[in-house]
Amino acid sequence: MSSSDQATAGRLGHDAATKAGWLAGQGFWRIGALAAALWLAVGWITLLWPNVQVGFTEWGYTRELGIGLVLLGIGLAIAALPVQPVVRATRRLRVAGPWLLVLALFTLVWELLTAKLAWLPAPFFAPPQSLIDVYASDWRRLGDSLLNSLWLLFNGFVLGALSGFLTGVAIGWSRALGYWVHPVLRFLGPVPSTALLPMAFFFFPSGWAAAVFLIALATWFPVTVLTWSGVVSVNKAFYDVARTLGAKPWFLIVRVAVPAAMPHVFVGLFMGLGASFSVLVAAEMMGVKSGLGWYLSWAQGWASYANMYGALIVMALVFSGLITLLFHVRDRSLAWQKGVVKW
Repeated sequence: MSSSDQATAGRLGHDAATKAGWLAGQGFWRIGALAAALWLAVGWITLLWPNVQVGFTEWGYTRELGIGLVLLGIGLAIAALPVQPVVRATRRLRVAGPWLLVLALFTLVWELLTAKLAWLPAPFFAPPQSLIDVYASDWRRLGDSLLNSLWLLFNGFVLGALSGFLTGVAIGWSRALGYWVHPVLRFLGPVPSTALLPMAFFFFPSGWAAAVFLIALATWFPVTVLTWSGVVSVNKAFYDVARTLGAKPWFLIVRVAVPAAMPHVFVGLFMGLGASFSVLVAAEMMGVKSGLGWYLSWAQGWASYANMYGALIVMALVFSGLITLLFHVRDRSLAWQKGVVKW
């Protein structure tokens, strides 16, 4: 193919992509305009419909919430314009079009049932503006709890991941070692780490150390099993080729077994990270006097359910972000397996 033909093909491909993006923008115009109208309606209802006063206090930040929702609706209306620069700038937003509609309806129902009609009993059900109040007035305590949780999770997860990886490689490579470790793994591994909370708090010098051990234990089991499975499932021909070239046993472990087992290792890390979240929250609720789990218990004890909902949202965002980060590292490390495991 000549250079002129290649240039023509490139222009045709670019024109086709531009046309496809333009058609997608045209399709988003309807759903985006509807979402913008809904968010504007929710904002005006929040602003103009008086709240039902519960007890002796009025729900704060109602005006700020209404203004924010109106601005969101205006922004979505601009983003839905079928103009090429806008279409290119909001390409990712178009995927979330249906979710924008659902979230607008959910926010409207939430606001009506709590602040406007008070059909749901307070303080168990707080309106959306109460979350703004929580983040504005109690951000120091909530932020400190988040940092403490992340530090505790980091120590337990890293310890459990490293020990699980080393144990999995060892028992996958050595049958003699696997003979002794495998029964222990089958006996203790399936036991939930949260069931060991009373024993751990008794034997360890502090609740923080006990929580680190339990998080590490919850991470250790899946990482060990998946790493072991990965090492055992390596094609024996790889070892034969490496031995033919003069490879030593240490080279076979580090350069053959471990790289081939990495897809299994990342699956184990994913499972271990998910298990460590539940152990983290349970440990903070029962024995560690800091962290998001402690914050949830504190908020429930004072009947501050808005604070509890705010902490749950922070917890969901942070934990989901950590798993997303793990998958990003996996996709960068194992580019040839990108997209095999979805998140």
